[in-house]
Amino acid sequence: MIKRQQIKDLLKSTAFDTEVTVMGWVRTFRNNQFIALNDGSCMSNIQVVIDFNNLPDELLKRITTGAAISATGKLIESLGKGQSVEIKATTVEILGDSDPEKFPLQPKKHSLEFLREIAHLRFRTNTFNAVFKVRHALAFAIHQFYNERGFVYMHTPVITASDAEGAGEMFKVTTLDFDNTPRTEDGKVDFSQDFFARATNLTVSGQLEGELAAMAFGQIYTFGPTFRAENSNTTRHLAEFWMIEPEVAFADLEDNMQLAEDMMKYVIKYALDNCKDELEFLNTRLAEEDKQKPQNERSEFSLLEKLDFCLANEFERLTYTEAIKILKSSKPNQKKQFKYLIDEWGADLQSEHERYLVEKHFKKPVILTDYPADIKSFYMRQNEPDAEGRQTVAAMDILFPGIGEMIGGSQREERLDRLTKRMEDLNIPQEELWWYLDTRRFGSAPHSGFGLGFERLVLFVTGMTNIRDVIAFPRFPKNAEF
Repeated sequence: MIKRQQIKDLLKSTAFDTEVTVMGWVRTFRNNQFIALNDGSCMSNIQVVIDFNNLPDELLKRITTGAAISATGKLIESLGKGQSVEIKATTVEILGDSDPEKFPLQPKKHSLEFLREIAHLRFRTNTFNAVFKVRHALAFAIHQFYNERGFVYMHTPVITASDAEGAGEMFKVTTLDFDNTPRTEDGKVDFSQDFFARATNLTVSGQLEGELAAMAFGQIYTFGPTFRAENSNTTRHLAEFWMIEPEVAFADLEDNMQLAEDMMKYVIKYALDNCKDELEFLNTRLAEEDKQKPQNERSEFSLLEKLDFCLANEFERLTYTEAIKILKSSKPNQKKQFKYLIDEWGADLQSEHERYLVEKHFKKPVILTDYPADIKSFYMRQNEPDAEGRQTVAAMDILFPGIGEMIGGSQREERLDRLTKRMEDLNIPQEELWWYLDTRRFGSAPHSGFGLGFERLVLFVTGMTNIRDVIAFPRFPKNAEF
């Protein structure tokens, strides 16, 4: 097997006049002489110069955009602009043909909407080379962050019989025959005849199982796929996405907020330090995209400025009650510019409210705490009623510019009586979560955790505007292609 060199290494090399072999995909072929070759190791191409007089016409015709080739020759100092080295090829071999009449990725600008339709090929563009290199770096940084702090990585179930969020928007998992579904005497589906002998679903969260592990290991995290059968076609929702969910024993809400802030700053800094070329490219791309927008819709910061801004500022911390006062008296609310007007305590904040707090009022990432119990999940620790008798929970949401909610978490309710009473109020069957309640029966302890939607993090760091562009093969209503 011929040893090939990666283009990213050759572009930095000064070992001129040495013989090298590169393999990659043709981006362009000019004048029957200059091949722009890319092997995916970096966004930049290397120029391969061929002597067309010494190559058969049949071979030259097969050097087309998208074709995979191998080229061997001497690495020389480039005489042209835009690159410092090039390869003067002596042999070229076609590894895989590409019909130029049918190959959809021609050397021109393609819209992101079009590229979603050919998601199996969009990795070959510079934009998606950059996006998925950044995604890789962020995933690595997440694992490194928790490993350095002594967390245990847990793989929680993808198939579950519980609904952690209580929203009911779950994909069912079954082997039953839809054309001949077994029924009970009262006409309901007889799940006792299904594979697991009970109704099961794809998980919406690994949190509940993560709490079980935290009660033994002290601090754990999950990082895996989660699923929501929510009929949403927004730019921020997917049916299949990845979640990072740490759970920490003996930690209160303050500890939880600090862990989340430390994690966000750590992974953003890792991307800035290790994806310089990719982020520079995405920064330029976003700036060019911004120029096409009306002045009032343009970003205040460039992508790189926005990332540096998150590192430079301590996250602002305030309660939901304080946020409601700010929003009620805000100009967009007073002038009825918000789509959802804030008129009373207890309102569920929308993305427009979250972004106002971050981008206009505080001009920094914000951590909101102590939300009304009625708009939060059953497992969140109940605070003592406030001066007006209103019930809140020790919840926190971290809000980021351009995104809104990035992280949601809470101190968990460790008191068995409070937890079971809350489950009764919300009609959550205790017998189905007997194992979860056992952690409150045997050695219960204060503990906290949060969830970070990984794609939202990638969306923020890359500056992309649609979440379908930061996951390899997006799943959304009426689409499960590839």
